[in-house]
Amino acid sequence: MPVKDPELIAIFKNRVLLKKVCRKCGALNSAKAIKCRRCRSTNLRFKKAK
Repeated sequence: MPVKDPELIAIFKNRVLLKKVCRKCGALNSAKAIKCRRCRSTNLRFKKAK
């Protein structure tokens, strides 16, 4: 069942999609991270929305 409520969509995006993924080790980081929490690499990307 698809979610159509705009407030629930915003909560979903903040909790699930707004994260950064390290390209070196694959660790999840916060959206405002500059370096990876695990390997300290600066090669981060935002999580892809499928």
